[in-house]
Amino acid sequence: MLWITLLLLLFIFQAATILLCEYKRPSKSVAWLSILFIFPIIGFVMYVFIAREYVRRKKVHGHTSDIADKQELQGAPSQSNPDFNEGDDSFLSGEKRLRDWLHQVPHAPITGLNRVDVLTNADVTYEAMLAEIGKAQDHIHFEFYTIRDDAIGGKFQEALIAKAKAGVAVRVIYDGVGSHSLSKAYITSLKRAGIAVEPFLKPLIAFFDNRLNYRNHRKIVVVDGLVGFVGGINIGDEYVGGDPKLGFWRDTHIMLHGDAVYDLQRTFLTDWFFVSGESFGGKQYYPAHSEQESSVVQVISSGPDTRWDAIQEMYFAGLIAAKERIWITTPYFIPDPSITMALKSAAVSGVDVRIILPFKADSVIVQYASKSYLQELLQVGVRFYMYRKGFIHAKVIIVDDIMATVGTANVDMRSFFSNFELNAVMFDRHVISRLESDFEMDLKDCTEVILTEFEMRSPGEKRKERIARLLSPLF
Repeated sequence: MLWITLLLLLFIFQAATILLCEYKRPSKSVAWLSILFIFPIIGFVMYVFIAREYVRRKKVHGHTSDIADKQELQGAPSQSNPDFNEGDDSFLSGEKRLRDWLHQVPHAPITGLNRVDVLTNADVTYEAMLAEIGKAQDHIHFEFYTIRDDAIGGKFQEALIAKAKAGVAVRVIYDGVGSHSLSKAYITSLKRAGIAVEPFLKPLIAFFDNRLNYRNHRKIVVVDGLVGFVGGINIGDEYVGGDPKLGFWRDTHIMLHGDAVYDLQRTFLTDWFFVSGESFGGKQYYPAHSEQESSVVQVISSGPDTRWDAIQEMYFAGLIAAKERIWITTPYFIPDPSITMALKSAAVSGVDVRIILPFKADSVIVQYASKSYLQELLQVGVRFYMYRKGFIHAKVIIVDDIMATVGTANVDMRSFFSNFELNAVMFDRHVISRLESDFEMDLKDCTEVILTEFEMRSPGEKRKERIARLLSPLF
């Protein structure tokens, strides 16, 4: 009896530890308690190594806050357009509540002198990136979740090496989990050319340092501090249709010129300091620009090392501000309770809520978890569309005619609370109109999910959805 009592006490201790550490994330608590129940002791060991609250780690707590402050002190301008007043509500006319919230986001100034080019799909995006890399005179900053050693990866490898040999400073960051298959030969070739290459976190190091569950999902290219790229596209053949399972790959990226590039630069240099310990700043990295277009843009970063869940909160603020429409494209749809409620409230209030999801999935578990949310949202009027032309990976939200966001964050709890992400929020009607046109084109390649038909799925399918949803906070 004594050993049974000890095992029970041990289980209670483990469960209590998870509840205390994850009290802010009830859904995550339930997922880990389920794993603990199914796999006693082993489940707790998994939790300790891959899921402890990142923000509690003092070493990394300053990653976004203190280091970002340092970057600002080293020459990053806070506003280069003297004609743009952040207190002016012209870019969000009549939306004082949303505007005031956006002004409160740390290290995310709202900038008023920008040009935004929407890049639809990887072939156009890669062409634009390689063209700008070819023009580089001083430095190239290159950060991706996934870099492949394949044909597309080879093109970028050659381009970066050529510029490094020409005297341009090139720095590369890749995520240790997302780029786990990147060959040593690829990395060595970059280093031999004089390129500085750093993993955000190597998988093995991340495992023993309790950070395997946290990934740098950002995609950043900055050339000479004057042009920048951000969006959903990584570096690999699959993004140009090279994956025979997924086929055509639909994605969205943007190219920025102007004030907002400084914020992409600040984010990269903050990440670079974290991975290398090297700090850079000054006019060399934040040079004066000559951009004359007046698109208003805000670049928002988020990660598990900050007190703000900035992108999740930006999504929520935008959704509750909607009066006419909410159009969302996302490959992974696992919303937290606040986003779910915001979507329900909007639909019940008569807002046109449409969400495009992939019919083909690159993760079966995530696909089942996404489907588990559909019925309750369909019942209140949210409309879902399944993209059938290939795999849709774009991360786009359009709210009325007042704002749109493109970036690296999905509408899922991993992006909200576990990954390092980066989104651009745009308020220019012309940019919103372009994204609107892309959304309408994508709808032509979709089939709408009909509630009465969806409710007829088999009991087995429903069980898979429930299990996947229970575990979804871990994926």
